[in-house]
Formats: sequence, C-alpha cells, structure tokens
Amino acid sequence: MPGFVRAPWKLPAAALLAITVQPAAVAQSNYPIRPVRIIVPNAPGSSGDIIARLVAPPLSERLGQPVVVDNRAGAGTMIGGEAVAKSPPDGYTLLMGFSTLAINPATYRKVPYDALRDFAPITHAVSLPGILLAHPSLPAKSVRELIALAKARPGDIAFASGGQGSYSHMSSELFSSMAGIRMLHVPYRGSGPGYIDLLAGNVSVMAANILSAIPHVRSGRLRALGITSKKRAASAPDVPTVAEGGLPGYESVQWLGLLAPAGTPREIIARLHQEVAAVLRSQEMKDRLARDGAEPIASSSEEFGAYLRRETEKWAKVAKVAGIRPE
Repeated sequence: MPGFVRAPWKLPAAALLAITVQPAAVAQSNYPIRPVRIIVPNAPGSSGDIIARLVAPPLSERLGQPVVVDNRAGAGTMIGGEAVAKSPPDGYTLLMGFSTLAINPATYRKVPYDALRDFAPITHAVSLPGILLAHPSLPAKSVRELIALAKARPGDIAFASGGQGSYSHMSSELFSSMAGIRMLHVPYRGSGPGYIDLLAGNVSVMAANILSAIPHVRSGRLRALGITSKKRAASAPDVPTVAEGGLPGYESVQWLGLLAPAGTPREIIARLHQEVAAVLRSQEMKDRLARDGAEPIASSSEEFGAYLRRETEKWAKVAKVAGIRPE
C-alpha cells in the first residue's frame, strides 16, 4: 500500500536492535564531544593533583576537548571516589585514583563503593616511591640500625602518619610487621602536621611522599633512611632502598591510576588508555616525572585491574597483622 509505514513495534527484531544501538555506537565513535573531567580525591598540591595537572594539557590536545581537573578532597579520598563511582559511565567523568583505593577497605568500616566492582580501570599511570625519614636526633642512621633500636626499645619510637589508613601509616605498619618490631603510631590530620612534629623532633620516624620529603633531606633537617620502592629513586640516587638497607623484600609505593565508572564502553576505555599512555610515554613527560622521583607506568587496563586487586589483598593482610580495626 503506497505510503504505508510499518509501526515500530512490528519491525523485525534485528531492525529494532539497530535503531536502539546506533545512537550509542555513534556517540562512542565520536567520543569525546564535550569536556572531560578528572576528579582528584585529594587537595590541590597533593601528588595526585600534581600528576593530573601535568597530564591534563597534553591529554586535552590529543582528545580535542578540554580536560578539567576537579579536586574533591575528604574522607580519606572517598568523597571523590564516590562521585565518580556514581557518575554516568560515558567517559566524561574520570578518577585519578590513589593508593587509598586499595587501603580503605581494610581501614574503614563503610566505603561507599567497591573499588574492584564499581570502577573500570584505564591505566596504572604513575608509581611514586616513598621515603623513610628520621629526625637527626634519633640514634639510627640506617634501616638496620632503626630495626635494632626498635627491638631494644619496643613501643618507644614514635612514628608519624597522615592519619589511620593513610599511605604513611600503612607503609610504617608494613615495615614493622616485616621487621618484627613495634613502634608507637601517632596519627595526624594529614601529612603536613606530621611533618611539623617530625621536624621539631616530637616524633622520630615517618614514611613520606618523596616529592615533599627531598627538600628537608637536602637541607639536613631530616635524615633519609631508605627508599620504599624496589629500586632507588632518581631524585635521591644516594639513598639505598629499605630492602638494601636491611629489610629484604620490603616495597611500598604510592601509585596513581586513571579509572572510569563501571560500565563505561570498552571502546571509550580503549581510546582513553591509548591517549593517556601516549602522554605518559612521551620523553618530555618522562623527564618531568623523573625530576620528582616518579615513574610513568602506562599499563593496560587489564594489568591495572590485576594490580589493584593484588594491592587490596596486600593491605588487608597488613591491617590484620597490625590489628587495625576499621573505623
């Protein structure tokens, strides 16, 4: 019959599927068509913020859209993480995830997301070694001497941290459990106040971010006992690793990785990985990160997912051995 149009509900199933899928497929192939936002769950000036702001401009050029950094600090990085976990899975809201993604389940009773279920890993972006610091008044000039001193004075040596469950706290607990020693944990509301008391000699030891620690080491106000990664840091080549200094097998690094909400189309994840990896692998970025002791990783999304799972299991064991009760 001329002019007859079959009602949509009477179209063949294949035709209906094509109509339904086509707009989503077009949207994915044109991605991105508007600005992309990277939520950093830390305050401005933190390592996550620094890395996000280094990556954003060249990533914007490659994507052809603005890449905006949005700081959402608070609740042990959980405010920013929850904001991303609950965002539409369309590739326009991303998370610059931090080591606390793997630590929080072991130290908080209520985490508003499941890091292994509610996010789609894009890439393990950067690895940042920590550094074990001591006040010069402490009569220990090496990891081996610190372990011997702590064994002779159990529970007497105080170590600072940025709060329960922070990277500095868990790194020190890992150190204590592997060395078979007991030190006194003094938590602060952030690493800044911890540094103040460490510099004043009110506490003796602290595992810290190498970015913020190196100036104090170079000035002689603090003593570097060891680098917490498997290999030495380019920004402090004369400082041995903790493993070299007397605790074989020790490793605790801060890591930063890019994630999207679970359910984000694989095509978008693949595009983001391709562009972010290209940025991280550029010689300019490698040189810039090396000056701060950081190392670009740019792993695949599958590799990053497996790494996140291993880290989660690792810190759960450390918390159990240390007797840390989730708050």
